[in-house]
Amino acid sequence: MRVDQSFGIVGGGIVGLAVARALLLRRPGARVLVLEKEDRVGAHQTGHNSGVVHAGIYYRPGSLKAELCARGRLLLRDYCAEHGLSHLECGKVVVAVDRSELERFEALERTARENAVPGLRRLDAAGLREVEPQAAGLAALHSPQTAITDYVAIADQLAGEVVAAGGEVHTSTRATGIEQKAGRIRVLTDRTSYDVDRLVLCGGLQADRLGRLAGGAAAPRIVPFRGEYMAVATGKQELVRGMVYPVPDPRYPFLGVHFTRRVDGGLEVGPNAVLALHRDSYRRSAVRPADVASIASWPGTWQMARQHWRTGVREVRGSLSTRSYMRSAQRYVPSIGAEDVVRAGFGIRAQAVDRDGSLVDDFRIDRDGGVVSVRNAPSPAATSSLAIAEHVVAQILTA
Repeated sequence: MRVDQSFGIVGGGIVGLAVARALLLRRPGARVLVLEKEDRVGAHQTGHNSGVVHAGIYYRPGSLKAELCARGRLLLRDYCAEHGLSHLECGKVVVAVDRSELERFEALERTARENAVPGLRRLDAAGLREVEPQAAGLAALHSPQTAITDYVAIADQLAGEVVAAGGEVHTSTRATGIEQKAGRIRVLTDRTSYDVDRLVLCGGLQADRLGRLAGGAAAPRIVPFRGEYMAVATGKQELVRGMVYPVPDPRYPFLGVHFTRRVDGGLEVGPNAVLALHRDSYRRSAVRPADVASIASWPGTWQMARQHWRTGVREVRGSLSTRSYMRSAQRYVPSIGAEDVVRAGFGIRAQAVDRDGSLVDDFRIDRDGGVVSVRNAPSPAATSSLAIAEHVVAQILTA
């Protein structure tokens, strides 16, 4: 490989920036450029999530998610310590509130133990109250090293490192085309064009469109889901010490509405998961016809709807009614109800859906010649970002 090779990364979220940094660490002096369509880095999924650093409780043992989350958690912890960034191990409990959940709870515990989640403990009702005095439940898994952080601050730090090492970060630059000719790759944008030897696509909410620009497969398609949060009033923020989560339904990649501390001291409830009609607007009423057409034209959308319509109806009901939203959350922390919260922000999850309607759960990273495309990187992608970067760079340097 030539030492003067150039590398392009489309997407200035935490994963794209981590890839750029990792390339410069492996190839000092190489030309590395990041193209981001927004006017700042970390504008979408990076900046609109719960801020949780996951410990690996949920992910299928042996999967890419499980592997990269385990390594990424440690890399991220050390990175935050090195640069003085917020990283608080406030811990998490995953709570079974009734007997109908115990079978799923047992399966989740087996998964967490296979993934070697550090410090994991099984608690009975009394043990749960010792960790989270206001939480209710029959049993819980306690993950004391699950942490919270500020992913936008991490993205800003990564971007600064890239520039300091000689890389380039171009914001307000939207990729509009990708051409591969004679071993070179040309990225067309709404401003100019860039020629590179290798290209990494980390488009998040635009992952499927970027993949198709590069000649990749139509599947999976991104079907966006809006996750809405509630902010708990100041007087009740201290009722939850760390995080309180439900036992997730293994049929869905969503973890359910939960209580999460923030690094600024606040407490949030959420997110839910409601179909979004605009991939990158954060107004509740936002609709983009092209995004609606993308959802409606994909066969997998209708297969997914037939399989999960009851869950969809329940999520919409919670979106429309704060009381309905909090009714499910209050099963876990009864002392925080609808009168104790206000609507806060929301994020949009890039959920990849295959043609048969199956929700893609694991990370999906494809390589075609000199192009590596991150086709599916939902949670815990932020936790795993530095490890995902290692994985991607290993692929691109052997392309």
